[in-house]
Amino acid sequence: MSSEWPITTLSDLITVKHGFAFKGEFFSSEPSPFQLTTPGNFSIGGGFLPGKGKYYTGPIPADYVLIKGDLIVTMTDLSQAADTLGFSALVPETHSTTWLHNQRVGRVSIKSGTQVYKDFLHYLMRSNDYRHWVVSSATGSTVKHTSPDRICAYQFPLPPLKTQRAIAEVLSALDNRITLLRETNATLEGIVQALFKSWFVDFDPVRVNAESLKLSGMDAATAALFPDCFEESELGLVPRGWNVRSVYDVARVIYGAPFASKRFNTEGLGTPLVRIRDLKHESPGVYTDENHPKGYMIQRGDVVVGMDGEFRAYLWGGNPAWLNQRVCVFAPAPGVPAAFVHRSIMPLLAAVEASETATTVIHLGKNDIDRFRVLVPSQKILASFAAIAEPIYARIVENKQTAFTLTALRDTLLPRLISGQLRLPEKEDSAENAFSEAI
Repeated sequence: MSSEWPITTLSDLITVKHGFAFKGEFFSSEPSPFQLTTPGNFSIGGGFLPGKGKYYTGPIPADYVLIKGDLIVTMTDLSQAADTLGFSALVPETHSTTWLHNQRVGRVSIKSGTQVYKDFLHYLMRSNDYRHWVVSSATGSTVKHTSPDRICAYQFPLPPLKTQRAIAEVLSALDNRITLLRETNATLEGIVQALFKSWFVDFDPVRVNAESLKLSGMDAATAALFPDCFEESELGLVPRGWNVRSVYDVARVIYGAPFASKRFNTEGLGTPLVRIRDLKHESPGVYTDENHPKGYMIQRGDVVVGMDGEFRAYLWGGNPAWLNQRVCVFAPAPGVPAAFVHRSIMPLLAAVEASETATTVIHLGKNDIDRFRVLVPSQKILASFAAIAEPIYARIVENKQTAFTLTALRDTLLPRLISGQLRLPEKEDSAENAFSEAI
């Protein structure tokens, strides 16, 4: 049991190095080969979250370039509950992106000669006991901070190397499966996005029909549903017979209700509640015992939009939950596929975000939504699009559900394995061999 394991202080095993204060004048929202790590790159519960990029185009000190597998920790958190403070993550291998060691993020280095696995440390620094230590000693009232000294002062029972490896392997296997599901979903979403762009933005079938050609990958019956010429509209040239309509013709907009924050809890009492901050993780962050008379229960497959901050339309894959204020759902009208609504409002949200002049938090209001105009094709074209896109969206939601199940399993196992409450079968190879393999 864990009582057999020696109590160890993190400072005996590691050092934590502060990140570099990269100059703001070189920050960019346009993609570049170099991307800054920020506290926003840490998931609630730990792990790396690519998210929306903050790119850098200036000079880069060589000591502050991260490589795949580096263990990092967030030392600042803007949320009231310090949702990610102190959590660790491993830097992933990202195509065409080099991650930079930015300020407010610590880089963990293992001291020479210590008998500890990096992957075990990664999960140790995601455990409940460790998190309690970091958060309880944090400074700041609005913005929470921790430091290398506070992190390294944490004490815990250190299992043998063989046990460390076994724990890390079990938890890593779950994380790898979760990552694969998310990557699969990104590919599936890309397929629907490409199809939507071809049909409803670039109008490829219309252009091909105009030249009496055949569109690769489209059967003749589907191609015949599209017109062969364009006409003027308030949005410019559009396929003949298609109509520019209000967003309310394709979706009903349902707004969240103002649930009382004093009745929120994190102990699972009552019904889950989805706030803006929960959308990025697609999982409710709190519960409430309130049943608001104007409340709406969000369902799997709903198209959800946060109305403050970064605007994005999410395809909800979590469990049913109350919808909090400043979050809304675009519920498709009869005969309109959710995929069409989802893809149609994405550029509209981006346009609102680009036009905002606020210097802190940007807002999406009902007046903005009232101005949303959507190009709507014939019902037969919508049905053809639905026949392709809706099964893909159903698969995406299913994959999200599987990922949530695996995440719950990992979060249940993690504290029990780290503490020694749950023991794994030992392998026959020695700890020395195991440690050699790791390095």
